[in-house]
Amino acid sequence: MQATDFSHPDYFHKVVDCQWACPAHTPVPEYIRRIADGDHDGAYLINWESNVFPGILGRTCDRPCEPACRRGRLQEEPVAICRLKRVAADRKSDIRDRLPKPPTQRNGKRVGCVGAGPASLTVARDLAAIGYEVVIFDSDSRAGGMMRSQIPKFRLPDEVIDEEVGYALSTGGMFVASQRIESLKAMMAEGFDAIFIGCGAPRGRDLDAPGRREAARNIHIGIDWLASVSFGHTTSIGNRVVVLGGGNTAMDCCRTSLRLGGREVKVVVRSGFAEMKASAWEKEDAMHEGVAILNYLVPKAFTHERGRLTGVAFEKVTAEKDDRGRRVLAPTGEPDVHIECDDVLVAVGQENAFPWIETDAGLAFGKDGLPAIDPVTFQSSLPSVFFGGDAALGPKNIITAVAHGHEAAISIDAYCRREDPQVRPAPMTNLVSTKMGLHEWSYDNAITLDRRFAVPQVESAKALKSVKTEVELGFTDRQALAEARRCLNCDIETVFSAPACIECDACVDICPMDCISFVPNAPEEELRRSLSAPALNLTQAIYVSEPVKTGRIMAKDEDLCLHCGLCAERCPTGAWDMRKFTIELAQAGHACRSTL
Repeated sequence: MQATDFSHPDYFHKVVDCQWACPAHTPVPEYIRRIADGDHDGAYLINWESNVFPGILGRTCDRPCEPACRRGRLQEEPVAICRLKRVAADRKSDIRDRLPKPPTQRNGKRVGCVGAGPASLTVARDLAAIGYEVVIFDSDSRAGGMMRSQIPKFRLPDEVIDEEVGYALSTGGMFVASQRIESLKAMMAEGFDAIFIGCGAPRGRDLDAPGRREAARNIHIGIDWLASVSFGHTTSIGNRVVVLGGGNTAMDCCRTSLRLGGREVKVVVRSGFAEMKASAWEKEDAMHEGVAILNYLVPKAFTHERGRLTGVAFEKVTAEKDDRGRRVLAPTGEPDVHIECDDVLVAVGQENAFPWIETDAGLAFGKDGLPAIDPVTFQSSLPSVFFGGDAALGPKNIITAVAHGHEAAISIDAYCRREDPQVRPAPMTNLVSTKMGLHEWSYDNAITLDRRFAVPQVESAKALKSVKTEVELGFTDRQALAEARRCLNCDIETVFSAPACIECDACVDICPMDCISFVPNAPEEELRRSLSAPALNLTQAIYVSEPVKTGRIMAKDEDLCLHCGLCAERCPTGAWDMRKFTIELAQAGHACRSTL
C-alpha cells in the first residue's frame, strides 16, 4: 500500500465518522467539547454555521450521525449527538449580535425561492449575506415549511421555530407570507436572476381501497391532518383510531391522536417491526405512550355503515424470499383481521406535486415525477432554476434539505456570476498539534465508561393532556456534561512520523484496541489480514506510514482507534502526535462561516 496522503481533505474527514455521516457535515466533536467546557454560545454558533437550525434539529433530526458514532462500536449506544445540540440551543445567551448582518450594499442580483422550508431558508441565509436580494414565497402565513406544519408541537414548539427562522432571515432575506406561486412562467417573467424551488413533497399518498369514498369523512391523509392540527383547524378525533403506515409521519399521527381524544390508537404496518421506516426512538416513544403497533397486516377495505366508517379489514401476510432471493410479503391464508375504528389516518408516504409548473415551461421531469436535476449542482434543465430538499429528490429530512440549500446556493452564486456551477470550491482544512506538555493535551482524552444518558421527559399523564406540551425536557446540566464526555474526540487525529520512530513497540504494547501494527508492506487485502487485529471493516481506512528503519511500515486501523492518545504519551521520541483536524465545507461566500 502507498503511504497515506492525509493532506487530502477527505482522509481525516472520513475518520470523523459522525461529521462525515451528517449531510451538512457539522463538526460534531468540536461543538460537543464546547458544551463540556460550558461554552454553549460557541457550540451553538458552530452548529448554526453548518446546519442553520440547531434548536430545531436538536429536537427532530433523523440523526444520521449517531449510527456512525465510534462510541457505538464500543457500547451499544452512541453519544446522544442530537440531544446535545439542543443543550447548546437551550443554554446559549443572546447571540444575535454575533450573526452576520445584512450587507449595506447589494450586488443587483435577485433570487426567488418557492416555499419557506429548511432548504429555501438556507439558500436565503447564505445568499442574502453576500449581497443577493432573496425573496421567499410561501402559501402559509408563517415561515418554516414542514418544520412548522408537519412536526407536532409536543416535539417542536413554535417559539423554537420562530427564533431560528428569524436567525436564518436575519442576513437579509425577505419572506412574503400567504402567497402561493401559481405559475413558474409568471415567476420567471418577474425578472429573477435565479429561482430556487424548495416547496417540499406536499402531497400525501392516498389508499384506494374499497370503501374509501363511502367513508371519506373519517379517513384523513396524514400530513394534511397534521398540518390542520398544527394550525388549529382540527382539535379532536374519534376514540378509536387506526394509523396506516410505518414511518415517522405515522408516529406523529398516532401520538397526536392520543392528545386529541384518541383512547385506543393502533398503528398498522404491512412490514415487520424491524423493517418499519420510523426511527427506533420514534417507535419507542409511541409505544411508551400506549400506542399498539401491529405488523404484517395489509389493508384490504374500509368497512362502513350508512356512510360512517366502522373499521378496516386487513389481510395477514408473512415475509418470504422469492426465487431471486428478494424479500416479499405473501398471504398466510388465515382469516382476515377486522379492526374497528372511528377514524383512519393514512400515512403511507408522500409524493411531489408541481401543478403550478407548466408543461411547456421547458423544465424536464423523470418518470418518478421528480425534476431532472444535476446531483451536484441541483440545477434543472432550465439553467436559472434550481431545486432542493424534498422537492429535488423526494421526501428525506430537515438536515438533508439544509445540505441541499448550501449546495444550491453555491450553484446559484456561480450561475449569477456567469461561472460554471460544476466547479465546486474546495473545503478549508487544518491540522494542528494539541500538545500542551510532554504528555499533556489541550483536550480531555480520558475514556469514560458511562452508558448513554436518557433525556428526561414530562410525565405521560401531563404530556397527553395537550398537543402543545413539549414531551422532552432536555438534559440537565450534569447529564449534559456527562454525556458530552462520552465523545471520543474523533477529530483529534493520531499522526505518525516514520523518521522519528525507533521501533520500540511501546505504542503497540499500550494500545487498548490493538489497532497499531508494524508489519511488512503488502497489498491492502493481505495487509488487512496481517495486522495484530485483522481490519475487517472495509469502509474504514488503514493509516499506512512511510517505511521505518527496518523497512517495515506502521499500519493503524482507523476503525478501531479510540483517539485516546496513549500511543503518543508512551512514545519516547515523539513519533506520535495528537493533532486536531478541522474542515470547513464551502458555502456561498464566507459571511456565514464561523470565526471561532
